[in-house]
Amino acid sequence: MKKVIFALLLLCLFCCACGKKDNITDDLAKIYQRDKIIVGVRDDAAPFGFRDKDGNLIGYDIDLAKIIAGNILGNENKVEFIPVTASNRIMKLNSGDVDMLIATMSITNQRQQILNFSIPYYIAGQAILVKSSSKAESLSDFEGEKLIIVFGSTSERNLRTNVPEVKLLGYKTYNQAYKALKAGKAQGIVADDTILLGFVVSDKSVRLLPKRYSKEPYAVAFRKDEYSERLMKKVNYIIENLQSTGRLNRLQEKWEIK
Repeated sequence: MKKVIFALLLLCLFCCACGKKDNITDDLAKIYQRDKIIVGVRDDAAPFGFRDKDGNLIGYDIDLAKIIAGNILGNENKVEFIPVTASNRIMKLNSGDVDMLIATMSITNQRQQILNFSIPYYIAGQAILVKSSSKAESLSDFEGEKLIIVFGSTSERNLRTNVPEVKLLGYKTYNQAYKALKAGKAQGIVADDTILLGFVVSDKSVRLLPKRYSKEPYAVAFRKDEYSERLMKKVNYIIENLQSTGRLNRLQEKWEIK
């Protein structure tokens, strides 16, 4: 019996020691140990995160992730990108698949209940993309009509508030939403203006309505626990430095979102 009790005590001590070791390893320490940052990004949201003709990820969010990697690890190439969608990005973060999200994610009161956010690195606004032949000029023109949203975005809440009778069609990606508009399945797409502008630049058969219906502060998202706090503070310092030196403005000018 004494041997059994002794063995159980040893097991408890071992488990406590392991737990203590895990408790002192936060997200920033893990990044240093791994020597690589893993970032969730969009690959369908030009000019923030998208693929060039060779399939490489490029865009404003991609460049920002590289700058963060360079500041933390001394090398902008020490970053791995994991493509995410508006509907799965929070799951990817909380499951530990990525260290952070730089994925056109705006700060909302609802999201702040389950995530930590950096200071904003860009302010977008929601707009409506329609076909160039459309006679619509404002959101009120879509009462009883069909509008497209992307699952996981803030568009649905804003639409339900402003146009309760609107009929919504949801898609997983912006590219799917754009194809649905072109196919005539709805009268418009509601999303952040900067993302919709990517379609307008390359396709003259669509246009943006002039009014903006919200302010969407984009920020880097982290898991909402104590392990992310040092990493979040580090990223905040980097973004503040980019703002104060004008480098963030130059990055926005590069991607024509200034």
